[in-house]
Amino acid sequence: MRVDAVVIGAGHNGLTAAAYLARAGRSVLILERAEHIGGAARSDQVFPAYDARLSAYSYLVSLLPDQIIEELGLDLQLIRRRISSYTPVGDGGILVDNGDAARTASDLGADAQAWDDFYGMTGELAQKLFPTVTEPLRSSQDVRALVGEEAWRDVVERPLGEAIERRFSSDTVRGIVLTDGLIGTFGRPGDADRLVNRCLLYHVIGRGTGDWDVPVGGMGAVTDGLLRTAQSYGAQLRTSTTVTAVSTDGSEAVVTTADGLEVRAGQVFANCAPNVLDRLLGDAPSRPEPEGAQLKINMLLSRLPALRDDSVTPEEAFAGTFHINEGYGQIATAYAQAASGQIPEVPPCEVYCHSLSDDSILGPDLVAAGAHTLTLFGLHMPARLFREDPAGARERALELTLASINSVLAEPIEDCLLAPDTLDVRSPLDIEASVGMPGGHIFHGDLQWPFAESEDEVGRWGTETRHANIFLCGSGARRGGAVSGIPGRAAVAAALGEEALG
Repeated sequence: MRVDAVVIGAGHNGLTAAAYLARAGRSVLILERAEHIGGAARSDQVFPAYDARLSAYSYLVSLLPDQIIEELGLDLQLIRRRISSYTPVGDGGILVDNGDAARTASDLGADAQAWDDFYGMTGELAQKLFPTVTEPLRSSQDVRALVGEEAWRDVVERPLGEAIERRFSSDTVRGIVLTDGLIGTFGRPGDADRLVNRCLLYHVIGRGTGDWDVPVGGMGAVTDGLLRTAQSYGAQLRTSTTVTAVSTDGSEAVVTTADGLEVRAGQVFANCAPNVLDRLLGDAPSRPEPEGAQLKINMLLSRLPALRDDSVTPEEAFAGTFHINEGYGQIATAYAQAASGQIPEVPPCEVYCHSLSDDSILGPDLVAAGAHTLTLFGLHMPARLFREDPAGARERALELTLASINSVLAEPIEDCLLAPDTLDVRSPLDIEASVGMPGGHIFHGDLQWPFAESEDEVGRWGTETRHANIFLCGSGARRGGAVSGIPGRAAVAAALGEEALG
């Protein structure tokens, strides 16, 4: 069998690449090891007995450019959330309400002006930098001149902790700011490698605003739409097909699968982690082995839990990101414990309720009953903590995380579950087994700066490999990470030229 292009992996980036390739007139075959599409960007009936389709892994959209939505004609509705976050503190809390500046300032107290200054700066950074992510890579010097010295110093050049500690006085507010640098990232704000800076940068530039929007219908609406576009232009899909090897002479490639299929192709687009692609090619790993660092818990509730804070309703508090024990000091303690090989005693975590913004993911009976979904993302839970005793460590992490949640609520979260079996917990090892992300790393490896870091990268797309006809189109590419489609589009631009995207 021969096609113009093979796409390995039907996650959102692979489907993006397939859609652009097929739209450009190429014959395309998508090979997916699972029995379904979507990878980590899919909707799933996590609790089979209940009519609820949760965004089981990725759950919000920020980095998907309007340009890709428009070029591929995606029928996708995104809801902008009014409430950015709520952080319980004792019997009160901090509500960041984008529709009520005075209320937000009152809750932030002495840090209100610092908050406006910092996020004013990152807002300008987003407006300037985000449009470049669908262009060839710019040099670091060009990006520095583009974003200005203040943003370059505080977000790129110096460890993030310096800016946070200089700008903010409250431990709680410092923690709120820091959390965007820790999603899927095991690092410290003062580390010289600025890994935390890179993570925060991606979290504040999305769509030119930094907003994280709710996909109507769940994350599956994104990947289902991409597949429809790809297939409408003739792309073919084979699920339950595991790729075992890729070979190439630079102009013709051969892709082999576990069931004996051998496909010849002019080009291969790999929507997998860089180290997975290295193994398929028979090469030595080009990067350190990835290590995820999060605990994921999905819940279906009969009602939202009661709060200690009488000034805010549960509907307000859970409409945005609900921060739990994510103070600056608490995060530092959790990191130190995890780095020493211990599951954090008080796990910092955050929760989000999709159904408050979009109840279309629930069946009519659940909507009528007032049911809600709840998605928890736990920080500083590196894969190393689960390797010796995966099941036991998962249970211990769940126990401590539930205790962490309950410490800030007016009632136990367990009392709000729709049923005892409507709680699903996944460690990095579970994520690795389920969606093939090595080490359960949600970005396929540490995030890279979204610009060229060497002279030879300038003008390229960040998806090229040492083989002229093999392209990396997943989250491990430069400007990868989160649900964006950027690497999928960039890989096609690198392979066919930018004119093929129009």
